[in-house]
Amino acid sequence: MIDLLFNRTTIISLAVIGGLISLFVSWNKSRNVITPENIKLINTAAYFFTGASIVLFICVGLFGLGEQPK
Repeated sequence: MIDLLFNRTTIISLAVIGGLISLFVSWNKSRNVITPENIKLINTAAYFFTGASIVLFICVGLFGLGEQPK
């Protein structure tokens, strides 16, 4: 389970998901499709995914928990 969490693909996927959610929020905000309360909630989710990716990236770099080259 830990290996999956510190996997390069997982870290990149979390960053991409956060970016796509943020893009979705910006697109809907400009069209006034979603209420401001929901925009704030969805934007928080985007920050969560991006932040998790950053924290995992830092942990892998500092503690060497990532994949070992063969």
